Amino acid sequence: MKHWRLVSLISLIAVILSACGHANQSTLNPQGEVAKMQYDLMKLSTLIMVFVVAVVTVLFLYVIVKYRYRKGQENIIPKQVEGNHFLELLWTIIPVILLIVLAVPTVSQTFKLSDEKQIAKDEKKKDAIVINVNAHLFWWEFEYPKQKFITSQDMYIPVGKKVILNLKGQDIKHSFWVPSLAGKLDTNVEGENKMWLSADKEGTYNGFCAEFCGPSHSLMQFKVKVVSQADYDKWLADMKNQKGQAVTADAQEGEKIFKQSCIGCHAADANDTRPPAARLAPNLANFGDRDMVAGIAKNNEANIKKWLTNPEAMKPGNLMSGKYGDLSADQIDALTAYLTSLKIAK
Repeated sequence: MKHWRLVSLISLIAVILSACGHANQSTLNPQGEVAKMQYDLMKLSTLIMVFVVAVVTVLFLYVIVKYRYRKGQENIIPKQVEGNHFLELLWTIIPVILLIVLAVPTVSQTFKLSDEKQIAKDEKKKDAIVINVNAHLFWWEFEYPKQKFITSQDMYIPVGKKVILNLKGQDIKHSFWVPSLAGKLDTNVEGENKMWLSADKEGTYNGFCAEFCGPSHSLMQFKVKVVSQADYDKWLADMKNQKGQAVTADAQEGEKIFKQSCIGCHAADANDTRPPAARLAPNLANFGDRDMVAGIAKNNEANIKKWLTNPEAMKPGNLMSGKYGDLSADQIDALTAYLTSLKIAK
């Protein structure tokens, strides 16, 4: 009895938790063409499974009721249907039809979404939006090759436009996933994968790594910022011309500390010309405009200082821990002032 109570409690909790979450990170709330195609396949497969379960359940209950035990009929044997050609054809043909109904759109859309020849052809178009996605332990880098600049953690795209992504892992295998916009695709070290996505509405969508990659796998998050075409064009221009604004005395002091302790791994200039393998840490060119610190905590002074003081406590296994000496409280304050000054937003 105790076991049944536990199972019931867990089932109830699962049902309640299934309603939790954010609308901008759910596969059940598709916000782009790719996500909608995949969602339609999910609905189709679910409907087919529900139909099969319903039919089997009805037949099961019918047999239980019709052939239940009755007193005085213990020796009556129901009519046997073994070898009934009609029934055998029926329960063979129906599953085949259901499989065809599911297989045709699945195969068709799979080829459409993974047609790398078509993606490569689209990539060569003059107005194509192309982003190189580089996955690292445990952060994301976004390179805009046509504009020749780099950013990290926040990927900007225009609303309603097809965006081509070239995916690559820089250390081990990761997996790129923005649930509301598209399904998962691995980022491999040994080769490049291609995919495309689009967004129907402006807003911020949460992205994740969907391949277990280490102790902070669940903390390897990023944002997709979907903006209007005008705002996107302005963002591209601002990023291209970004130089950093260490205006205050604290920020200027922080810039000196940054150049002494951080510049070996991080860059504060979006126009970073180093090859991907040499970019060991996130580009901080527009750090002050980002929503999150380390991809997981709200971007404010308290969390920046917490991260600089002990990054291991916030993101276990990160490659920043131990790479610089101990910083005094004044140095952390100055470095925080410098990092928050790295903005392009006016």
